Amino acid sequence: MYAVVGCSDCSMLWVVEGDPERTKCPRCGTSKAHAKRKEFVTTEDREHAAEVRASMLANRSGHGEAFADLDSYAAMGERADDDVVSDDEYLESGGVDADAARAANERAGSSGGSVSRQDRVKEAVRELDEPTADAVAAYCAEHGVSEAYVREALERLARRGEASESRGVYRLL
Repeated sequence: MYAVVGCSDCSMLWVVEGDPERTKCPRCGTSKAHAKRKEFVTTEDREHAAEVRASMLANRSGHGEAFADLDSYAAMGERADDDVVSDDEYLESGGVDADAARAANERAGSSGGSVSRQDRVKEAVRELDEPTADAVAAYCAEHGVSEAYVREALERLARRGEASESRGVYRLL
C-alpha cells in the first residue's frame, strides 16, 4: 500500500509505503502521526502513487497541461535505453576498432590477470544466495572494489538489461 501524503507546514508531497505510525517530512523534518497527515491518494501500485504525486506537483507549478501530454513513467522507462549509443558505436566514434578492443580485453582476461571491477560485481551477483546491493557491495569490498562503484555498476547492469532487480535482489540475465 502506497499513499501520497502532504506536509501541513511546508506543503511537501511524498510517497509513503505501508501504514507507519509516524511520518517525517523529508523537506522540513516535521514528524507527525501518520493518521494526521493528509492522504491525497492510496494505491497498491508504487508507480501510480508516483504518477499522482508528479501530476500534483506539475499542477501546482502551472505545468499540468504539459504533464498530461507526457507518457507514464513506466512507458518512458521502457524507452529510456532506446536511443543509447552502443559500446561499439562509442568506441568507433573515437577512432578505436571495437573488435580489436574486444580481442585485447579477452587476451587480458585469459592471461591470468586480475578480475575487472565489473566482472567482480557480476561474480558476486552469480555467487551470492541473496545478491542485494548491500551483500554485493560487501562481497566486492573484500576484493578491493568500492561500494560506490558497486551500486553504480548494479544500476548500469539493470539499465542495460544485463541484470534484473526485484525487491532489492539482483539476478543476471
